[in-house]
Amino acid sequence: MIIWIIGIAVISLILILGTGIYMFKKKIKKDNPEYILQFVKEHLESDKVALSINYNDQEWVNINSKNLLPLASTVKIIVAIEYARQASKGQINSLQKVSLDELNTFYIPKTDGGAHEAWIASLDDGKGMETVFLSDVAKGMITYSSNANTEYLMQLLGLENINTVLVDLNISNHEPLYPLVSAMFIPTQLLNEKNVTRQELLKLLENMDISEYRKRAINIHKKWISQPPTDQDKKQILKNLDLNIQRIWSDRLPRSTTATYVDIMDNLNSKTYFDDDIYKYLEPVMEQLMSHPTNREWLMHAGEKGGSTAFILTTAMYATDKEGNQTEMAFFTNDLTSLEQTKLSRNLNGFKLKFLKDTEFRNRMTNELAIIKK
Repeated sequence: MIIWIIGIAVISLILILGTGIYMFKKKIKKDNPEYILQFVKEHLESDKVALSINYNDQEWVNINSKNLLPLASTVKIIVAIEYARQASKGQINSLQKVSLDELNTFYIPKTDGGAHEAWIASLDDGKGMETVFLSDVAKGMITYSSNANTEYLMQLLGLENINTVLVDLNISNHEPLYPLVSAMFIPTQLLNEKNVTRQELLKLLENMDISEYRKRAINIHKKWISQPPTDQDKKQILKNLDLNIQRIWSDRLPRSTTATYVDIMDNLNSKTYFDDDIYKYLEPVMEQLMSHPTNREWLMHAGEKGGSTAFILTTAMYATDKEGNQTEMAFFTNDLTSLEQTKLSRNLNGFKLKFLKDTEFRNRMTNELAIIKK
């Protein structure tokens, strides 16, 4: 009798859990671009979200646009601009060959969601390749968001030159870029230096001044160029990247504002801010959306770059459609729960498309947000 009762209880529990998981997955998979708008409404007064949209040179949406938020991989746009600038001046050759082994110096498996491996697989199926063009490295940084490619380009272009882009664009509210992959080694470096416990390590990282943090990341990056990390080094990095450490790494990513990135998107969308030679190299990197025939049917040009961590989702995009309508958008979030991260990621592309294509949605969105903001 007791065994029978236990069996019934176990079966009931399995059914309840199964139903819950099914409903959760159904909720997540459902496309709902309105979720982005609702999320913005619910967090207007927090530091959790910022949204800036310009439409046909008019400020359409302006929510927390001056708040500094971590950029995640959206910051790679700045690297792409410096790549195009140096290529246009002949300082680098976009067709130079780059060894995959050089790129792998900065590749830490299981830290980029499979981005680097997916990029390699996209290049002629990645079979038997030993070298790639530099232009492909830049494209892989933007389209696939390869962190290894980004770190390599920081080495090649020069971090100081990349940060000069911020000066040239007259940007004041943007923190300096630094090597983000190399920063993942800082916890292991501290453990080796200080011989501390995990809790003490967290305190050291939390209390470390950001200037020292950046300096350590840069020094690690320089060391790796001449003395690449071993497989054992990379295993130690993974071992020490628990969720608490990831949170600190995520919080210390370079920050900027949606107002700043809408201005940058306008520079790319206008096709007049930079010299023509810069756009010649920048467009193939930033506008890989236009390789799809369906996009070419209704768009003149469009580009975007997004980024994410376990706690962040960001995107910056620009587009000009065949009717001449111009859109620039930046959407930054931080301090997300895993459910919020999943739902936002699921619906962000749909939200962007709905804004670009649906006049009623555009007008309703700006009206609703304006009313709430007042």
